[in-house]
Amino acid sequence: MAANEEEAVKYVWEGAIPLQIHLHKSEVASHPPPPPALVLAPRIGYLPLLVHLIKPYFKDSLPPGEDSIWFDYKGLPLKWYIPTGVLFDLLCAEPERPWNLTIHFRGYPSNVLIPCEGEDSIKWNFVNSLKEAAYIINGNCKNVMNMSQSDQEDLWTSVMNGDLDTYTRLSPKIKMGNIEDEFSRKASVSSPQSRQGGTEIDVAGQVKTARVPVRLYVRSVSKDFENLEDVPEMDTWDEISYLNRPVQFLRKEGKCFTLRDAIESLLPEYIRDRAQRSGEEGEQRTTDASDVSQETRGELKLVRIQGIEMKLEIPFSWVVNNLMNPEFYLHISVLVKEPQR
Repeated sequence: MAANEEEAVKYVWEGAIPLQIHLHKSEVASHPPPPPALVLAPRIGYLPLLVHLIKPYFKDSLPPGEDSIWFDYKGLPLKWYIPTGVLFDLLCAEPERPWNLTIHFRGYPSNVLIPCEGEDSIKWNFVNSLKEAAYIINGNCKNVMNMSQSDQEDLWTSVMNGDLDTYTRLSPKIKMGNIEDEFSRKASVSSPQSRQGGTEIDVAGQVKTARVPVRLYVRSVSKDFENLEDVPEMDTWDEISYLNRPVQFLRKEGKCFTLRDAIESLLPEYIRDRAQRSGEEGEQRTTDASDVSQETRGELKLVRIQGIEMKLEIPFSWVVNNLMNPEFYLHISVLVKEPQR
């Protein structure tokens, strides 16, 4: 791994969000109510993994009863299996720092959230995602299945503790590979290190393909806006479309496969200028595309990965190699204006 890539991955692992956690007023059994708890939450972590820090802080204020812990943001229950950083990018178009969340110890909303049994559920979700990613990349998940129990446990512990060194030592055993960075080096047509997900090169050596595990979270708004602070609050998870779909990485000689290309393959209806960028396909098509009213088409307003507002022209290979989560999924949060029907 090149030095600049190591630095980027280090920033991802060290990324954190300041949280201000409030105990829900219906569960306050002390007077005066406790002040909010302040916690620094790892971006690649999960909210339930913070409970061991938060519960002791509120324990003297809780009513008697059995705990069923969950979090909400402005009344919206937060899905525990989505990484904390992705939740923040998705729900806070205009970043809120500290991020004000409410913790509940009673009244689990089982009609909205699937059950969570603490760390065991988070670990199961992580390992299952790792297997899915391996299947997408390699066509099977045997390398994950064949990891020793101790290695699998150490890998999970490294993620929980933000231990990048241990993760870097263990993750090559899964043999996920990587995509050649199109800016920093040329891919060799015969190098096995330049493959991810069954990368293939045609006979002429002109085209390379790979399957990249992507989780795309699409938040749709019906009204246009100029500033992110004007984006309306999200009231229900029905406003989010969730795509768990691989991107077919396609590289042609002399052309860089960009983040725009990747998102276009997933959301073609929101990439407005693809016809204008395809001049070789004929002037007539460009003219036809420009005749379509922008008011009747959807618009991609914002793309965030690891808290970064991404430029669509960045090489997709760099994004994948540097900004993916530890389970080898690339989580992309996008905000779109719905097309008018």
